[in-house]
Amino acid sequence: MLVLTFGQVKVIRLEPDGSELLLAVRGADDLLGELAVLDGGERSATVSALTMCLAYAVPAERFHRIVRQFDLHGMLIRRAIRRLREGEDVRADLAGLPAVTLVARTLLRLATGLEVPLSQSDLAAATGLSRSAVAAELAALRRAEIVATARRRMVIQDLTALRATAWDERPILDSRSES
Repeated sequence: MLVLTFGQVKVIRLEPDGSELLLAVRGADDLLGELAVLDGGERSATVSALTMCLAYAVPAERFHRIVRQFDLHGMLIRRAIRRLREGEDVRADLAGLPAVTLVARTLLRLATGLEVPLSQSDLAAATGLSRSAVAAELAALRRAEIVATARRRMVIQDLTALRATAWDERPILDSRSES
């Protein structure tokens, strides 16, 4: 298990067809691989550094000892449930939202503050859309001055408008592009 103390990583699941699904972005003070240590199973994903990172490897035996010593079972269960719900939300989003809504929700989910430290290809892997579809939606969000893009990162410029695009039936993007 790893304890990430500094930096950011992306959590990726490799699908049987060879494609990658970006599951999450994790940052400082996050645990990585704790579920596999707790249940003795295999890891279901891999991590890749997005920035310089500092992480400490904690052997399974030591992790179990710390959990017992500090009675962390409840905290770990709540954490596992939170991640399970996060995964359910992602699956629900992938089930047929319009592309702009899916991109907006994914940007909100993966943002660290107002930044999303990912490339357009990473965002495509997180949404299940093609890179060109993501690029088109990001271009519309840029025109509406909701998001700015740079190399391997996106910056949310108008959080209220992005949230409206992510959750309203008629995205704010539609009304902005008509005027």
